[in-house]
Order: sequence, then C-alpha cells, then structure tokens
Amino acid sequence: MSSATDTSEAIGRNGGDPARTKVVTWEDPVPHAMAGREMRGIDYLRKIASGEVPAPPISRLMGFHVTEADGKRAVFEVVPGEEHYNPIGVVHGGLAATMLDSAMGVAVHAMLGPGEAYTTLEIKVNFVRPMTRDTGKVRAIGEVVHLGRRTATAQARLEDESGRLLAHSTATCMIMRAEE
Repeated sequence: MSSATDTSEAIGRNGGDPARTKVVTWEDPVPHAMAGREMRGIDYLRKIASGEVPAPPISRLMGFHVTEADGKRAVFEVVPGEEHYNPIGVVHGGLAATMLDSAMGVAVHAMLGPGEAYTTLEIKVNFVRPMTRDTGKVRAIGEVVHLGRRTATAQARLEDESGRLLAHSTATCMIMRAEE
C-alpha cells in the first residue's frame, strides 16, 4: 500500500504526469575533431553521416543527425519531442536555430580542404510556424551561397515532411585557412 507522499513523488511536480527522463551519451569529441582537421571537410562529414565517426555531442543532446553532406549542401533531420518544449508548450526556437546553423555550417564545411575550418559569425532566423511533438520529422536544408577566402554565406530552410516551411535563415561564416 502506498502513501500519498509516495504517490506524489512518483507522479512528480508537473501537473500529475509522471516525470520524464532522457539519458544522453557521447564520446569525447576532441580526438575526432583533431583527426577531422587532417581531411577534406566532405570526407570527415561523410564519416559522421555513416557512423564511422561519432556524432558530435550537440546532435546527441538535441536528437538531430546529418543525413546528407555533399558539395555545397547539407541536410539534418530531427523529430521534435516534448523534451524540446519551452514554457509555452511548443518546441523552443533554439532547436530550429541550431538545426539551421548546423545545416549551413556543414554545407560550408563540406567545401573546405584539409586543415581548413569555419565558425559562424552571425545567423538570422525567421520563424514561420511553430513545432510541437506532433509535427513529425523536420529537415533543415542548408546551401552555400558564396565561399570566399575569408568568409562564406549560406542559407537554409526548415521544413516538415510535406515540405511546409517552418523557418528559414541566413548565415555568415568565417573561414580559417590552413596557411593562416
């Protein structure tokens, strides 16, 4: 027989629903990142996409993964869940922004050679529709617009499975060349 205290502890403090748990595991990303610097960006990204190199911790934490990285285009997918919710009961815009930033950055990375790297300098996101746990799989599709010696620009779209636009963005990335 359980007491009222036992029941309230089991139910949790979130309006009567049982508490949820999500366990996230990852590998140390530094050795893989160092090894990745020795190869072309596209080769490193293909190893991540194939599972030969572990996914970075951010993708494990947020539950997204790269499904395509080729030429100057990259695609990431995620199924938004309630673990992505903000206090108003929809998926936090940070998931969309992170997916869009990742798609644009990886599209740039795919065009870089050994010893070259990038970092995002700025990102602009326009949110068009909210996401919920019922939205289903969404895709962030990023493409390089321009790749210069010191900067690159990219754009991305976040779409649901029917191709409906959820958000779109642009980014500027700084290119760090091997000789610098």
